[in-house]
Amino acid sequence: MKKDNTRLDHKIIYSIIEPKSRVLDLGCGDGELLAKLVEGKNIKAQGIELNNKAIYKCVERGLNVSHSNVDDGLKGYPDKSFDYVILNQSMQEAKKVDYVMKEALRVGKKVVVGFPNFAYLTARLRVFFKGKVPITPSLPYHWYSTPNLHFLSISDFRSFCLEKKITIIKAYYLGEKKAIQILPNLFALNAIFIISR
Repeated sequence: MKKDNTRLDHKIIYSIIEPKSRVLDLGCGDGELLAKLVEGKNIKAQGIELNNKAIYKCVERGLNVSHSNVDDGLKGYPDKSFDYVILNQSMQEAKKVDYVMKEALRVGKKVVVGFPNFAYLTARLRVFFKGKVPITPSLPYHWYSTPNLHFLSISDFRSFCLEKKITIIKAYYLGEKKAIQILPNLFALNAIFIISR
């Protein structure tokens, strides 16, 4: 039997996206997720990415990707032009999170947001006992090389949605290999939210 090496967050997002949907992936990286969605769900895909090497990989995969920053990459898109906008592991790297979220919700009927949970137990313990910035499986960077500009928890994101009157349709909480059901703000490495206006 062939081992499935698909990342857990990609599996969850794949299960969320409906077949034949119009999907915009902000910070699509090398296009691994988008390529799987195109192949398995027959979606109409568009990506936005800043890293040139990642863009070349997307092009090799046959994906349509724009070279742009997520902080200002949505200006030319009409309202509700996508069924889904994906912000997986890229929202915390945006400089203007509030603006990016507002624009994603403008151009997408639904937005799928995935991010590392900075309130994960191991991260808390590392700060408490060692007095050092946490390094975990979902936060594998040293403080001086991290692409993350914003450090948020699951509770922070829920509060943000409440404050901005954003509807949370569904939330998924992920450990290293499986979903987390109990105390996700403490035990989940990552979270994925489906949101809308």
